[in-house]
Amino acid sequence: MVRHQKRVLIVHQADGYANGLRGFEIARFLRRLGHSVELVDTYYLSRATSARTSFRNRLPALGLRRSALYGVELLALVTRRVRLGRRYVSYYWHIADCRLRRDILARSLDLDEFDLVICETPYDALILTVPTTATTFYDCPTPWADELFDDMKLTPAQHERMRRFERHLFESVDYLAFHWESYAKYVLVHYGISGKNLITLNWGCTSPPARARFADPPRIVYIGSLASQYIDLEMLARLSALYPHLDVYGGPPPDNHLRLNYLGYASPKVLAQYQIGLVTSSRAPLRRQGFSAKHPEYLSYGLPVLVPEWRESLELLRGSVTYSEDTFLERVRALSRETEWERVSDEAYQQAQALAWSNTLRPLGDLIDEL
Repeated sequence: MVRHQKRVLIVHQADGYANGLRGFEIARFLRRLGHSVELVDTYYLSRATSARTSFRNRLPALGLRRSALYGVELLALVTRRVRLGRRYVSYYWHIADCRLRRDILARSLDLDEFDLVICETPYDALILTVPTTATTFYDCPTPWADELFDDMKLTPAQHERMRRFERHLFESVDYLAFHWESYAKYVLVHYGISGKNLITLNWGCTSPPARARFADPPRIVYIGSLASQYIDLEMLARLSALYPHLDVYGGPPPDNHLRLNYLGYASPKVLAQYQIGLVTSSRAPLRRQGFSAKHPEYLSYGLPVLVPEWRESLELLRGSVTYSEDTFLERVRALSRETEWERVSDEAYQQAQALAWSNTLRPLGDLIDEL
């Protein structure tokens, strides 16, 4: 038991993908230190139930604000399927979504009951602007305004407005962190924030029961979201055409014209069957400094990770091998040699040990002790 137990509220969204794991890992870490942690999942905040298998999960929750949130989510889903709607209207749905969530959460949560309130998602982050005696901590996944712009969901004018909105949020919280430190550097340059409340809280990983083993030919795996522009699905399709032993997991299901060897959704345990992990991305400035939560997941299994050569800040991710479409097969051939694969695999596995959650979350433990 710690000397002074703190009461912590974590607001997150358990979306079923890697990003949704961070809230659970933070809660587990703080509980091991003896703190009292309440975890609130807002992924189905607008729904009648959070039970995924229930028919009521598709129905709006009772109450004016929750029903309005349901309507906003529905309209956002419809408009983003149309190119003009996606580009010109998404901004308004995002702002409405954020404000409705703030009002709903402010009425359902007594923030003053806690010593520290942590938010893990930009959709819910306005809860941190509600007046409270608690210390506020925004653990931001990614610079949201730029991510939305790269995903073709904002016009240039809306992009600047969203940046101002986000910049104000960054400056208003007591503490600010990003899921990878390169994002913090990016925001300091491109958003012009003061950085006075920044701390480093990198992503972590958990060692699986067993490492991956060498095989020839090596099998390549891509696992993760298939929904965003910055994933560059067209490049993933071209790489798949170059190398037949490339399997794709995640969602939503990709278009058939991409001809991916799509195998549906799978847990990270499937990675033990492969020899190489794959990361793809666009060349946008944010993606150059970007971070994929799947990357340390690959490393934890001892998988060498193929990363686009335009990705920067890879010095903290040993076990990574950069590629372009022209050099992709050359990199795979090199990793088809057992000695080379074992060398890079050992680098990856050792890097994963350094990125254990108990290490990457340590600054949060130090911070909470000082509250």
